Amino acid sequence: MAPRRHDEAGFTLVELMVVLVIMALSSAAVLFMLPDPRGGVRADAERFAARVRAAQDGAILSGRPVALTLSRAGYRFDERVRGRWAAPSERALASRTWGEGVTAAVGGEGRVLFDPTGAVEPLALTLAREDERIAVRIEGDGRVHVG
Repeated sequence: MAPRRHDEAGFTLVELMVVLVIMALSSAAVLFMLPDPRGGVRADAERFAARVRAAQDGAILSGRPVALTLSRAGYRFDERVRGRWAAPSERALASRTWGEGVTAAVGGEGRVLFDPTGAVEPLALTLAREDERIAVRIEGDGRVHVG
């Protein structure tokens, strides 16, 4: 009869458990480092600011007033054409909703009018999702501040 070897090749249960714990911790670290697939509230605020600037420029260049109407769910632009308000033909100024889970708190009446001189009634807006918040201010001269 051949003698039995006690040092057989293979891994012990403890070694396998240690490897599994290391893999689980590594996976968790990677998941926490991934960006939010919905995008950030700041990105929504920056897109909004760019569209507000485009609306102001459009009012100045066309010589017609442009109105911005804000709601908790989104915003829209209208321009004055032949004595009545109508949706603008520019795609950049089409109605928009905020990003997924983003809501807006508007200070004031929620409507801003850009006149052909570029002047506007100031407005303050706060965009929020869960614990992330960002303020957007539209100044009287039409400048938009995010942050």
